[in-house]
Amino acid sequence: MKQFSRFLIPLCLGLFTWGNSQAQSLVDLFNAAKLHDAGFQSAQAQFEANRAKADQALAGILPTINLQTNTNRTNASAAGATGFTPFDRYISASNMLLTLSQPLYRPAALLSYEQSKLLFAQAVQAMVVAEQDLIVRVSQAYFDVLASQDSLNFVLAQKSAVAEQLAAAKRNFEVGTATITDTREAEARFDLVKAQEIAARNDLSVKQLALETVTGVIGAKPAALNAKDALPRMLPKSMDDVLNLAEAAHPGIRTAVMALDVAKLEIDRARSGHKPTVDLVASQNNQYNLGGTSASAQTGTTFWQHATTVGVQMNLPLFAGFATQNRIRETVSLSDKARQDLEATRRSVTQSTKSAYLNLASGLGQVNALEAAEDSSQLALDANKLGYTVGVRINIDVLNSQSQLFQTKRDLAQARYGVLMGSLKLRQANGTLKPEDLQAVNELLK
Repeated sequence: MKQFSRFLIPLCLGLFTWGNSQAQSLVDLFNAAKLHDAGFQSAQAQFEANRAKADQALAGILPTINLQTNTNRTNASAAGATGFTPFDRYISASNMLLTLSQPLYRPAALLSYEQSKLLFAQAVQAMVVAEQDLIVRVSQAYFDVLASQDSLNFVLAQKSAVAEQLAAAKRNFEVGTATITDTREAEARFDLVKAQEIAARNDLSVKQLALETVTGVIGAKPAALNAKDALPRMLPKSMDDVLNLAEAAHPGIRTAVMALDVAKLEIDRARSGHKPTVDLVASQNNQYNLGGTSASAQTGTTFWQHATTVGVQMNLPLFAGFATQNRIRETVSLSDKARQDLEATRRSVTQSTKSAYLNLASGLGQVNALEAAEDSSQLALDANKLGYTVGVRINIDVLNSQSQLFQTKRDLAQARYGVLMGSLKLRQANGTLKPEDLQAVNELLK
């Protein structure tokens, strides 16, 4: 599987890079990030480690079997009084011991096994958190590139408009219908826009680098948001609905609840230190002696010995230096800590969910206001251009109107991206964010 992954990742990244002449959707880049992002890959490795660690607790309730063998060679010699036959011989001995132990009653082992199930469930929730974090990071990098690209486009459009206004000011000065002041003002504004263009290009390069870092797609080109489409309804009906979902679905709350359950089981596990343990034990001992024994008078005698033992073994702890009592006190305090951690997590989730809800509501309000401001700014620019033509407005009025219009367009684009991100962050805040939620954003892309 690992070899297949090492083949699959470069192949997928190569396909994305080969096809980057076309724009990639948010879902495309998220799928690429799952194969490339080091933080997400680290979380997956930790998940597999936690899975294996949880399975280790099963060993406490399963039988254990051991095989022990040894072989030795002994040089035995003896001499004695009259009538005793002296001997000098080599004795070879082999021994094989097979033992089996099956726990019959081990409360601590059973509780550890129950804890392992909860620990694995916590690992699953940690993986959910990692996936939600990746969704938000990829989406943020995606929309940062789009916002930076829009800013550059608006700066270029403003540069073109200012260049036209500069040319008009020069023509009017040459024919004597305008002063040199109009030309100087237009030149100053044109130089300012060129500086803004340099900054916008650099910002776009930085944002593209951030997107490449998280997705591994070189030269990624995010598909643009269709500005003509109205944003769908993204704000839930009430904040209480969002909070109720958070209580039931947030992985942080789920993890804290399971941590409290683990702590309660740990109290029972500590108390089991006063309880006996019962095991079924069995052994098979085979011993083979070639050449007799050192106590035998005959040489060349072979001895076989087989011993089979089956029984039940009980161990009852009587006194352990108050270790069990102090362990119980420790686990009770840790259970209280887990209970307070759960309450702190609930409060934190409530606060972050409320903040995300209010931010999304504010973002939607800003989009509506900026859409109206865009129309008003366009009308104001048209009026100033007409007034400049008939001589009731000066060049700086037109330049200011242009700047206001393009600033409004940029703010509106960023606000729309902010609403999309706010919707994803609200789902992350209440723990309901899933990769499928990106599909709704994909439908808004060109």
